[in-house]
Order: sequence, then structure tokens, then C-alpha cells
Amino acid sequence: MAGLIEFNLFAPRNQESALIGSFSEWKEIPMQKGEDGYFRTEVKLEDGSYQYKFRVQTKSTNFVPDEWVDVIDPYATDINEERKYGVVRIKDGQRIVDTYVWQHDDKPLPNNHELVIYEMHVADFTDDEVDPEKRGKYTGVIEKLDYLSELGINAIELMPVNEYPGNYSWGYKVRHFFATESSYGTTEDLKHLIDECHGRGIRVFMDGIYNHTDEECPLMLIDRNYWYYEHMHYPEDPDNYWGPEFNYNNYDEKLDVKPAWKYIGDVVQFWIKEYHIDGVRFDAVRQLANFEFLDWLAKQGQIHAAPKPFYNIAEHIPDTNTVVKPDGPLDGCWHESFHYFMIPHITGEKFELERLKEVLDPRKQGYATAINTINYLATHDRQRLLRELGNRGIFDTAAFERAKLAAVLLITAMGIPMLWMGEEFGEYQAKSESVTQPQPISWSLLAGELNHDLFEYYKKLIALRRQTPALQNGNIEFFYENADAKLLAFHRCYEWGSSVVVVANFSDQNLNKYHIPNFPTANSWQDWFADCEVELEKDGTVIDLPAHTAKILISQ
Repeated sequence: MAGLIEFNLFAPRNQESALIGSFSEWKEIPMQKGEDGYFRTEVKLEDGSYQYKFRVQTKSTNFVPDEWVDVIDPYATDINEERKYGVVRIKDGQRIVDTYVWQHDDKPLPNNHELVIYEMHVADFTDDEVDPEKRGKYTGVIEKLDYLSELGINAIELMPVNEYPGNYSWGYKVRHFFATESSYGTTEDLKHLIDECHGRGIRVFMDGIYNHTDEECPLMLIDRNYWYYEHMHYPEDPDNYWGPEFNYNNYDEKLDVKPAWKYIGDVVQFWIKEYHIDGVRFDAVRQLANFEFLDWLAKQGQIHAAPKPFYNIAEHIPDTNTVVKPDGPLDGCWHESFHYFMIPHITGEKFELERLKEVLDPRKQGYATAINTINYLATHDRQRLLRELGNRGIFDTAAFERAKLAAVLLITAMGIPMLWMGEEFGEYQAKSESVTQPQPISWSLLAGELNHDLFEYYKKLIALRRQTPALQNGNIEFFYENADAKLLAFHRCYEWGSSVVVVANFSDQNLNKYHIPNFPTANSWQDWFADCEVELEKDGTVIDLPAHTAKILISQ
């Protein structure tokens, strides 16, 4: 079936543009420019796949004025980066991305306050344990979904999956925003992954790189200063310059449009509608520095995702309550201070009660609700805990004991917990020094007794969090502390009777028959680890606390 297919290019300050493609034997097809800033032409195409690109007189300052350059469509949903063209697919006379049929759109998904997030880099998540053709690909991740379901996480935060230069990278310099990274698989593969996640009750968030782009992003080639700042946005902070930066302040008065707003708004809408994503982690929000735009974009995401839940997450280093609701634009913020202060408490380098309480109860930092912070011990940007411990000469059983203490605090603190892939079984590789150097996680570690025990420990903790409303709300009370003994106890409760107490010993000393006064009132308390009832006296309770461990007591 043949259809008349429109090709258009928004380039309001450019003089001329033409379409070239396999359907014209790569000969130029003239495009007409409208008063709305779009160049347009129509081509009659039979069903099938075609290659194409635009030839435009550039306005970018790194070219000769009005020089003719070939550019890939900034809205291309599939590209061949090596041959520098976009791919358009036609079916029944209409443009399509692919023919994937969603299977699990009707499955209920967890709300934001119920989340336990797992950060993942697709390229490094699988290795020798899967078929070679699936390593580092969406299909390899699909094979691991039953493992993730067993672990208990209910959200995956994918590091960038937009098309980037080369075949391996962390992906933080996006070149093509509407196309998925071709080295990971096809558009159908990514949809299948997200669909299978939804079928297991797992939400999928994408990493949104909306502060900057790769130097050869098509917008850079068309008219750099229309979409980007001409110079570095923050010249006083060159260490945090990651590439050409979108100019969200630029307003085209003639067309009544903010070009960067429109483009990135279209990007987010596309990924929600086409790939059914459930949230966005906004990279480099401190550098992006436009809360008005972020507020608009976050609201657009929630509108397009409705009635499904949607989560807008900021990466703002250092973290700040100003970026989240009720007064800021986004729902949650990566809680960098949790990592920053928790690690030295786990390694034993310091014990500062007030700092510790601030990160366990982010209300003390000005955050309002439990979904305002995403707590973590490690991320792709931070060393894993086992590496931090090893760097300080703490290995084997001693290291895994402290990893369990850290796990308890991560899962029971106020805020949304997030694990960096492999953390749950004690991956210890050092953070890569290069974003282009492959570093797959070592699944063989799971065969080790200590590693498997840590996995089972995380599994139990995550199950406890997911089934306990007290761990999902914004209530936390510190009812006992002893700075000399390096001990802290806190209580998390819910109005319908769910109650959890955590008693953490950060010291090198075993605290036997330790008396804790002012214990919260309940009908009964159960030691969650020992699965036995804890006796309460009028003035509190007595418990044994080995060095670098935490006890969890629950009352339902």
C-alpha cells in the first residue's frame, strides 16, 4: 500500500533545505519553507523501510555561513550512525516505529512511595552467563528479569538508552534523542524489555540527558545558537561542562516558541507514548538550572503518562530540597548526602550522630515527603561499598557484615532506596575511570557463600520494605542514641499499626545485654532476623548487638 508521507524539518533561521534518500536514489527533493519555520515535502512511498537525511544550509558558527551540510533528522526514530542516515518505516501507508504489540499494559504498577529502584547499565549488566548474542543487550536483560523479580526490586532506572556515538559508552552524550542505542538491540527489543518488566510489576525509568548533547547532534549542525548557548553556560565551573548545553532561555518571539523547550518536550512525550516509560531521571539538573522548564516538563510527563504513575527524579549534586516538591519542580532527588555521610560511618572513619540522623530523616534537610529523596550507597558515579571497604583494608566476613549493616539502613531509612547493579551480591569492581571502557558485573560472585548470603539478606530486606507501610511513609523518630557506644535506634510507624524499630551498632564492640530505654509501645515486638519475640520491660528492653550490625524489630 502506497501513502503520501510528509518529511519536515524545523529550521526557522535556515535559508534552504532538501530531502535525499534511498527512495530518490539520493537525489535532492526540494523542500518548501512555511511561515511556521518548517521545511516540508511529501513523497509517495510503498510499505517498507527507507533511508533518508536532510541537506540544509547551516547556520551553525563552526561552518562557513550557509554552507550545505547533510544532517540526520533530529526526530529520526531509527538511524544508521555509521552511514549517517535515518530510517523511516512505512506500514499501511503510515509512518511507524515498529510493529510491536504490547502485552501487559493492564498490569498494575507500584506507586512512587512503594518503589525499590535498581540502577542498570544495559551494556554491563550481562556477560558470559548469557548467550553471546545477548550480552550487553536488551534481550540479555530480559533473561535476568526473573532474577530481579526474585530480588524484589520494582523499578529499573536505565542509564541512557538514546543513540550515542560508538558501540560502548555510559551514554551521557546523546546524539539522537528519538532513537534507541543500536548496540543494545532494536526498538522492538527495548519495548519487549519494558513490557516484560511491566508484566512483573516492575516500572522502568529512563535517564534523561537534557542539559547537553554530543557535538554532532543534528541540532548542532543545523543552527547551533538557536538551540544551544553560544558559550559555556557556567564558565566558572568548567569541570562540570559535559558538552554543548541547551539554551532553555532562548525565546523565538516571531514564532512564539522556546526551541529547546519544544524539542525536549517532544522527546519526553515520544518516550512515554512509544516506549511506555514510567519516569525520568533528569541528569545534571544543577547545570541545566532552569526550574521553570523542569516544572513544565515534569507536568507534561505526568499528563502523557496518566493514569499510570510517573516519577520525575533530579540528579542535582549536591542534593537540595529546592529541586523537589512542594516548592520545587520535580518529585525526588538523588540523595547524594546519604551516600556521602553513610559510607564513612560504615567504614568506621567517623561517627557524627547529627549528620547520620539528617540523612536517615531527610526532613531535617528540608525535604517534605518520603518520595523526595532517592537513597543509595553507590551509583555508576560512585564506588561500590565493597570497594570502599577494601580500600580501607576491610575484607571478607568483616566487609560483608558491614555491607549488611549498610543494607539495613538503606532499606529502612526515610526515602526511596536504590541499588546499583551487583551491589546486592557484593560486586566490588572499582568504578571505571573511562565511560568508554566495558566493565560487566561478575555474576560468578553469586556462587560464593558470603555473596549469596548478602543477596538473600537484601531479598528479605526488600520484601520487608514492600510489605510494611511504616517503611514507605514519612515518619521516623530517633528514640535512643549513645555517641560513646556508636549506637542509634529509630522507630518508623504507620497509623494503621505497622511499626518497625531499627537499632544499629556502628562500633567495633559487641554490645551484649545492652539496655535500650524508652522503647516504643506495641502489643508485641518480633526480632525480624531471629524470628522470635522480644520481651519488653517497663523501662525498655535488653538486646545483644554484635559489632557493625543492626537489629530490626517489627510489630504488625
